[in-house]
Amino acid sequence: MTERLLIAGGYGVVGSAIAQHVRRINKDVEIVLAGRNPQRGIALANELGNAKTAYLDLENTHSIENLGEIDLIVSSLQDPADRLIHFALLKGIAHIGITKLADEVAPLTFAALKTPPKRPIVPLGHSQSGVMTLVALKTAEDFKQIDSIALAGLYDDREQMGPMTVGDSESFIGRALIREGGKWIWVDASQHPRQVKLADGSVLEGLPMGLLDVPSLAAATGAPNVRFDFILGPSIGTQAGGQASQDLYIEIEGILKSGQPAKRRTIVSDPQGQAHLTALGVLISIERVFGWNGYSAAPGGIQLPETLVPVDAALARLEQFGVRIIDQL
Repeated sequence: MTERLLIAGGYGVVGSAIAQHVRRINKDVEIVLAGRNPQRGIALANELGNAKTAYLDLENTHSIENLGEIDLIVSSLQDPADRLIHFALLKGIAHIGITKLADEVAPLTFAALKTPPKRPIVPLGHSQSGVMTLVALKTAEDFKQIDSIALAGLYDDREQMGPMTVGDSESFIGRALIREGGKWIWVDASQHPRQVKLADGSVLEGLPMGLLDVPSLAAATGAPNVRFDFILGPSIGTQAGGQASQDLYIEIEGILKSGQPAKRRTIVSDPQGQAHLTALGVLISIERVFGWNGYSAAPGGIQLPETLVPVDAALARLEQFGVRIIDQL
């Protein structure tokens, strides 16, 4: 039976990138591009092949119920009432969403306790939909004890962003979750800046955000100090005279397996930009949910990138799509 993948917001900047990535590795899955103006997705659907558009308005519950049989919903838009999540739980459909921050996952948790998911429910409110966490876990493999993980994502204002992302960047710098000295602290981001060194040696000020990378990496590594910071500035691509890239910075400090204290620094740079890299993070989870490329289909329950995807397989997929991963010892 043909699998059906519905992408809510599927003809937007990130949604269309997700659809194109999926079609690159799988020609058989039927892709449904859904939104309030489905005519805008017709050209993309024709380009993808085995794809169609559908009307979807999250304020109109009938439009959700009329979507037909779906195996996986990928939500690349804001769903403040969690309507697509509740629909997925009720119908036994898998769901991936990319917008929830650390202070927004409690309703999902309680809903999943009330209606245990038959298929994976995957909140990817991480930097680039889990890319940061997966690469950080690879860097962390060298350590037997991790004292701190400092993350940063650089956003270049020369890059095209979708309206949701632009709006988020203006609003989500406020209350942020960080881990400090083993304690969880909610802070006013503007009062807790951090100086972040870029690839060219320059330094910019970053402000913390409550992305899911912070609790994900704290749980996975036991690090007592974890934070993610948002930076605005020129990217590696722009500085080289090309298009804006999406750049991620990972710094891990602790004790190596050899017993030596050390600091490791990894830079992730996607020359095709923010939407391309975010969509790759989603793709990596999609193929695990479906069980493509030699995977077994993921079991039901709340899943995260680090519980779904083998790290080495994720990095191989990133590199296949042109992402540069630079280790600086």
